Amino acid sequence: MKSFGQGFNAVVVGASGGLGRAFVEALLGDPALGGLLACSRSDPGFGDPRAAWQRLDLEDEATIAEAAKAAEARLGPLHLVIVASGLLHDGAGLQPEKTWRALEAEALERAYKVNAVGPALLAKHVLPCLDRGRKSAFAVLTARVGSISDNRLGGWYAYRASKAAANMLVRTLSIELARRNPAALCVALHPGTVDTALSRPFQRGVPDGKLFSPAGSAGHLLEVLDRLGPDDSGQFFAWDGQRIPF
Repeated sequence: MKSFGQGFNAVVVGASGGLGRAFVEALLGDPALGGLLACSRSDPGFGDPRAAWQRLDLEDEATIAEAAKAAEARLGPLHLVIVASGLLHDGAGLQPEKTWRALEAEALERAYKVNAVGPALLAKHVLPCLDRGRKSAFAVLTARVGSISDNRLGGWYAYRASKAAANMLVRTLSIELARRNPAALCVALHPGTVDTALSRPFQRGVPDGKLFSPAGSAGHLLEVLDRLGPDDSGQFFAWDGQRIPF
């Protein structure tokens, strides 16, 4: 992460998930890293003195605010905040809808809380903590299926709509952030189809070579973030650096 400079500080939200853990491990392998706060509902146990853990539940703003305070107190100014959480299904009642007949208010509300409301409230608390003197970034993992203009298949109502909402929030946050901290950027990222519990039930139709390991996807996205600058703020980027239309 050369563009973030020596001693950069990072926060990874969703650190106990497959992709979140991969981000933490990749960042811990970067000699330029100063310190890292891994945030999740349960302790992933990384065992590295540079990586502290803080409980955070995206459905509970009190834990979000507490995590932001802990990050600033432990690390000081932040340079990279990655939101690697997401909800597509829960293995029980919540499943992607194939038809409008399957739409349920509870499922829609929960998807919005985790995929859009939670990241927005996190931004509320951590964007003021971004370093004002050098490059910093707030990145939210969304999904290509959250692109309104790219939707040609339909279905997956709650997931698509909540990720589209997250994309709009990123765009709106970036406008205010540019006024308050011109060196910072706020972006949405598409990790590709990653071999994690989130995508495992839906991998049958993934083309050869398009199912990424968590480590591979995290590595690609960190390279993308390393190349981006303030002029890229408010945009949506895929794992290969391609800009995706909202």
